Amino acid sequence: MLSMIGLIGGLALLIYLTMRGMNLLIVGPISALFVAVFSGMPLFPQLVEEGAANFVGNYMAGFSGFVTAWYMMFLLGAIFGKVMEDSGAADSVSEYIVEKLGMKYAVLAIVIACAVLTYGGVSLFVVAFSVYPMALSLFRQANLPRRFIPAALAFGSVTFTMTSAGSPEIQNWIPIEFLHTSPFAGWEVSAIVAVFMMIFGYWWLKRMITKAIARGEKFEARKTDPTMEKREMPHPLMGLIPLVVVLVISFVFHDSLKQSALIIALLGGVVSAYLLNRKYFKNFWEALSEGTMGALIAIGNTAAVVGFGGVAKAVPAFQVAVDTMTNIPGSPLIGAAIAVSAIAGMTGSASGGQAIALPLLAPHYLDMGVNPEALHRVAAISSGALDSLPHNGYVVTTVRAICGESHQDAYNPVAAVTVIVPVIGVAIAIVLFSLGLGI
Repeated sequence: MLSMIGLIGGLALLIYLTMRGMNLLIVGPISALFVAVFSGMPLFPQLVEEGAANFVGNYMAGFSGFVTAWYMMFLLGAIFGKVMEDSGAADSVSEYIVEKLGMKYAVLAIVIACAVLTYGGVSLFVVAFSVYPMALSLFRQANLPRRFIPAALAFGSVTFTMTSAGSPEIQNWIPIEFLHTSPFAGWEVSAIVAVFMMIFGYWWLKRMITKAIARGEKFEARKTDPTMEKREMPHPLMGLIPLVVVLVISFVFHDSLKQSALIIALLGGVVSAYLLNRKYFKNFWEALSEGTMGALIAIGNTAAVVGFGGVAKAVPAFQVAVDTMTNIPGSPLIGAAIAVSAIAGMTGSASGGQAIALPLLAPHYLDMGVNPEALHRVAAISSGALDSLPHNGYVVTTVRAICGESHQDAYNPVAAVTVIVPVIGVAIAIVLFSLGLGI
């Protein structure tokens, strides 16, 4: 009982303090300590046998494991974004879009850019780094409230592309191991749900921005923003080519190198951006330095939350919660959706929700005769719902480190398009599969 209070209370504390704007490098350990103390978990490795659960060991294993796995991608992604910004390539592309499409399509341009990169296999974190300079420029030129930039980036990255059939993102590939399906499992239903999420989510995002403008909100510049003085800028094509280089290299090497393909892709993007636009840089080496510092802040904030998950998964209450979630009576697809989504919410990770739930769910439901393609698609889509709570690593990185916003200002629009829209999407998927479509 105390362990469950600790797990729920620690998660609530993490979300509350995050929303209040506290430093995540402090919030993560404090919330994890709350969970550990209520669960009676020893605090230090020296107090337990080698390999046994303890607060410091489990927290730092989660923290350092994330840094080890993702530092190179965060570093190159942040540098790529800064190089695009400093050379004027991002401004050039954004001005071209505004000129050709008009100000009213500025948000749509950001969503499409994120969607193309995500579906092309570029990591969600890296997409935010890469597209943010263009997003900032577009919002500035269109005079839109900048607190909606995280929502635009997230909507294009973690909704209708991340969990759709054919997506190379890990959230679409984890179920294959347990269900022996393909990345295109349930593609007919997936296509319908993706189109719904794309149209409805974009309409809602635009509606929120329009209401904010009607209340008098507008773009507010900051001292840290790149200046917009009249300067010679590269041709828009020279700004697009580096993005295409990242997309193509990532796609070519994705199957053989998996996540590591991003290292080559982003390095190619940085090199191509420099070679094509070198005469337009203000200070190339300063851009590299700023990108490096941005990467350290971003990965530190995210790892702090991942460390919390490392402690939470080791307490008895977590296993009780998992057992409860994975044995929900009624329709197997509804039970799977609730289980995956709830565990994703607890761990702050879409992939974590699937990796924990599917080994338990898959054999049970397959023995019951549940269609594996339907189960694959429902698990994938549902993993992208409650995972986007305030403590989610992608949300924290995008809102705080990349966009420089507070959760209080920026999170509600993010929640609307990345939590509520996918929840409706998975409900539609369950209904369509229940009617026999795509089975």
